[in-house]
Amino acid sequence: MKIEKVNCINGELNLPGDKSISHRAIIFASLSKGKSLINNFLQSQDIYSTINCFRNLGCQIIENSNSLEIEGRGFGKLMAPNNYLDCGNSGTTTRLISGILAAQDFDSILIGDDSLSSRPMKRIIEPLNMMGAKIESNNDNRLPMKIFGNKNLNSVEYELPVASAQVKSCIILAGLHLNEETIVVEKFITRDHTERMLNLEVDFIGSKKIIKASRKNYPIARKYEIPSDISSAAFFIVLALCSKSSELIIRNVSLNPTRAGIIQILKAMGGDIEIINQNNFAGEELGDIKVRSSQLHNVKIESMVISNIIDEIPILSVAGFFAEGKFEIDHAEELRYKESDRIMAVCENLRLLGCKIHETKDGFIIEEKKIVGNIQFKSFNDHRIAMAFYILGALLETDVYMDSMDSVRISNPNFYSQVKSLIN
Repeated sequence: MKIEKVNCINGELNLPGDKSISHRAIIFASLSKGKSLINNFLQSQDIYSTINCFRNLGCQIIENSNSLEIEGRGFGKLMAPNNYLDCGNSGTTTRLISGILAAQDFDSILIGDDSLSSRPMKRIIEPLNMMGAKIESNNDNRLPMKIFGNKNLNSVEYELPVASAQVKSCIILAGLHLNEETIVVEKFITRDHTERMLNLEVDFIGSKKIIKASRKNYPIARKYEIPSDISSAAFFIVLALCSKSSELIIRNVSLNPTRAGIIQILKAMGGDIEIINQNNFAGEELGDIKVRSSQLHNVKIESMVISNIIDEIPILSVAGFFAEGKFEIDHAEELRYKESDRIMAVCENLRLLGCKIHETKDGFIIEEKKIVGNIQFKSFNDHRIAMAFYILGALLETDVYMDSMDSVRISNPNFYSQVKSLIN
């Protein structure tokens, strides 16, 4: 498709609910005994993968417009699935549900699409095995994966070797089924929705974060209000910053400190970004983000913030392309294990544009910026790559095409219409 040009945008956006929080609300509601209500959940393919898995585990889930009513099964009451549990493209679904399934009294098999089946699962298999789980994978620790349920798991103290909220949450969810405390130690802080939503005990020893979970933290039925997704908002923030004479307000966005690093970096780059109407709901910060056109300059991005912005790096590289100076990312090898190898994907698309890129094992440097005409970006069937380079193409004066936008259904099915609604 040919990418429509954007010279100026103005207006307001109300974006869909946060993807990470939506996954967890559905999971916690399904585990709880009784009825929970979830408002403003993200209606995307990844979220429906979680919904369908828990329906296959015996939970009654009714969708009404943009809300869900979930009749949870209660402790130890999930039902054995009649078929494979299909996680689609969702790594969050796969890794979080694995911790739950390991503690059940039945066996289950997880499958996914080709992209998900190429992503590493050893990072959850190892700690679950330490807890007494038995897991079989015939494909180099990748899906399909058979989990043999064991209601007699043992608690562990586990220090995460990689910065991963999914691995952390997997271990915590297994630990919810045990009377003794399971302890997860983080050297690098990752998104903390699981801890907040379960009200877990958290301590700090030096720079390390200590999270404790046991059956006393098992979720109870409640109402969830999901704020808008800051990862989805990031595309529109960069669009507003880099287009002329533009002003945009994005309403009710999650401002969780473990997710808002993108805002701090763009501000440091000279971005005119203001947080208004800041609020708090159920332990999660939220507010409206007001953005105005700005002249950006690249800054050094410290390694300690990479885990905070890992999903936003593709669109941050677009901001870096339009900013003065060299844009550089390192300590981001985790990008190679997402829906695509995002380091390779960003570099290849920028090279198509004519840029000189130095690619490393854990990042890249945009050394020379150049623009050639009549090019076609590649989405690599990755929603964040597709949206990032759609924004880049929309801001260029030359003709730019995208091979496919189908993958945006993973996280924001209405992305294209949202962009069009803002064009003046």
